[in-house]
Amino acid sequence: MNDRIVRAITSDGLVKATAICSRELTERARAIHHLSPVATAALGRALSGASMMGSALKGQGESLTLQIKGGGPLGTVLAVSDAEGNVRGYVGDPTVELPLREDGKLDVGGAVGHGGTLTVIKDLGLKEPYVGTIDLLGGEIAEDIAAYFVESEQIPSACGLGVLVDRDRSVLAAGGYLIQLLPGATEDTIAKVEGGIYAAPSVTSILKDDPDPVHLLKTVLSDFELEILETDPVEYRCYCSRERTERALLSLGSAELEDMLRERDGAELTCQFCDKVHVFSGDELRAMIADLKAKGK
Repeated sequence: MNDRIVRAITSDGLVKATAICSRELTERARAIHHLSPVATAALGRALSGASMMGSALKGQGESLTLQIKGGGPLGTVLAVSDAEGNVRGYVGDPTVELPLREDGKLDVGGAVGHGGTLTVIKDLGLKEPYVGTIDLLGGEIAEDIAAYFVESEQIPSACGLGVLVDRDRSVLAAGGYLIQLLPGATEDTIAKVEGGIYAAPSVTSILKDDPDPVHLLKTVLSDFELEILETDPVEYRCYCSRERTERALLSLGSAELEDMLRERDGAELTCQFCDKVHVFSGDELRAMIADLKAKGK
């Protein structure tokens, strides 16, 4: 089954929920960045979380960036989603290897770190993006995303994320859910949500048996009747292009381009998200420099 994201609301109108199956996009990220198992798990969780958050944006061209700086050996974990939930991302050190936790699971919290911040940047096409930052709770990412919604947006939320890595380091299952209370939710509603979460198997156990995100939501919200609002495909999608890279080079100014020309007689820029290399020859740099100087830059 291809990766999909589903949005739903309970029939009583008190709970909204999103779920994603992200095995293919997580495997694509693993292959692009040559991720270790714990790096795969960390970035996969971040990509799933960013996709669910980004898919709630309304406008074409809007985007959401999830940036986690926990102080751990993994370095920065960054995931970017468009308004359709398509994502891209990277980690600072994709080669990090850590011993398994005592329960036999990958130590994502240890790799991410426990002492930093989670930042959400929403680019809504306005003059300035919205930026919200919270202190990390534990670096396992799901609980940190839930805490962000409670602290920064005052929306009581629960988030579950998971990535199951096979012995050959490929991704067996990946995805997650984001459950949020709506105005009017009572203590009974909260108890039913919490009871369903505690009773459900892990995210990866559910998705390994059935990769349908609707099944994931119905398992976790077993005490509710769900109305499925929409189901959409999602993928790992990078928006880099030679034209965008050229604009980035031009933004450096003629002096810095002249330095590149002297040192390397050209330029090679690698996209952080897809590892594609964009090569510009010395002649192309000279033409850019001439164009900038003609414009007084």
